[in-house]
Amino acid sequence: MLALQGAFARHMSALEQISTSERPIDAREVRTPEQLADVDALVLPGGESTTISKLLVTSGLREPLGQRLAEGLPVFGTCAGMILLSDEILDPRSDQFSFEQIDLSVRRNGYGRQIASFEVDLPVDGLDEAFRAVFIRAPIAERVGDKVEVLASVDGTPVLMRQNNVLVASFHPELTPDARLHELFVTSAVAASG
Repeated sequence: MLALQGAFARHMSALEQISTSERPIDAREVRTPEQLADVDALVLPGGESTTISKLLVTSGLREPLGQRLAEGLPVFGTCAGMILLSDEILDPRSDQFSFEQIDLSVRRNGYGRQIASFEVDLPVDGLDEAFRAVFIRAPIAERVGDKVEVLASVDGTPVLMRQNNVLVASFHPELTPDARLHELFVTSAVAASG
């Protein structure tokens, strides 16, 4: 769990909720390159993407995280995490970067300001029942590459996508008691590890 900024504690709770004796999840907070070296998968939480970018640089995590992602580290990016993993940020600040891990072009705060936040029951490929999705200053995917699998959309706009070991959501799955998307990520991360 990248624990520099954002709702990482809520993500940790979701991971702990799905941990079982048959499949224990050793969820850890990552704040240093040494801690990053010891994980098999990572969640990049929501928060403020430019702030997270700055903190990745000042913590010394930018280069080692970029290397681990390039090597195929499974990663789940939510909201700001989605921005940081996308190939292109359409409206970046000058001090912002992305790791270019999923073939998307995204616009920060694409759904509007905080006052435009909303919730929706979201049908998700692979889930039997809808997932309650919470959108807060959410990014919007304006372009989705051919190799990206769209798992859920709102009014025709993709909001949950996967490409190889990368899963991204423009919403905040950690803000509900439903841990099924975290389960989906862990299952795919375990499969990727062999």
